Amino acid sequence: MTEYRRILLDGFATEVVRHGDALVAGDGREIAIEDAVHLPPTVPSKIIAVHLNYASRTEEFMTRLPPAPTYFHKPVTALNSHEGAVVRPEGCRFLNFEGEIVIVIGRTCRNVTPADAGDYIAGYTVGNDYGLHDFRDTDAGSMLRVKGSDTLAPVGPGLVTGWDFHDKRIRTLVNGVVRQDDSTANMKWDMNYLVADIARTITLSPGDLLFTGTPAFSRPVEPGDVVEVEVEGLGTLRNHIVTGPSAIRTDVGAQPSASEEVVSTALGGDWEFRGIRTPSKDLYPSTVQEKAAKDAQ
Repeated sequence: MTEYRRILLDGFATEVVRHGDALVAGDGREIAIEDAVHLPPTVPSKIIAVHLNYASRTEEFMTRLPPAPTYFHKPVTALNSHEGAVVRPEGCRFLNFEGEIVIVIGRTCRNVTPADAGDYIAGYTVGNDYGLHDFRDTDAGSMLRVKGSDTLAPVGPGLVTGWDFHDKRIRTLVNGVVRQDDSTANMKWDMNYLVADIARTITLSPGDLLFTGTPAFSRPVEPGDVVEVEVEGLGTLRNHIVTGPSAIRTDVGAQPSASEEVVSTALGGDWEFRGIRTPSKDLYPSTVQEKAAKDAQ
């Protein structure tokens, strides 16, 4: 395996290769990892994410997966890097972490089979698909502000080639305490399937990013928290949470909410409304409601 990173070097974005605790530029210069200013390891034209994929997350929502995955889009302006600050806007309360593995596309990909999809993958990186659930009432379908607000797509620290995604451990820690802990063995759809599925109708370009889903126990974090996502063989992505420099404007648009839907999703799927709210009531049915209907027959 080889790990490539992008850092600021003399004010320029520079690709470097990791050698132990050092990052080596093409001209031979070495930079200690702890001294580097990291950039996202790739410059994507688009960022795509799958809704549910891990069995633990599906069970947490008390739902069932549909026959095929569903997706949403994160704008490239949400892109962030290793050690970058993740902004929770003033006036918002429900910023959730979601540790994930991210596919990096290596060459133009369109209409390929799952068996061939691996040939179009450059490698993998670590991501955190942050969600600003305060806007879930108005953007639940598109997820635009929920998942696409500025800084909510940190990836890094590097792009690792030659990594086998099978049976790898993924953990998310908040202030050093493990909050998510799972394995890629528990994903419904693997990396090759996701690439082939999207590429049926959407051309994937070199550098594009595909977030592949998060395990159970995504929860809100607060300004001052440090969030780390560890993936076996890919390293650790670290970010810290800060309060935004200005409040959400009140003279336009929907305002942050703490409705039943917002709170139940941010705190793990339902709590007192367990099984009534799911990510999509049509595609992701409530197993609680299904059981109640069956019992009533």
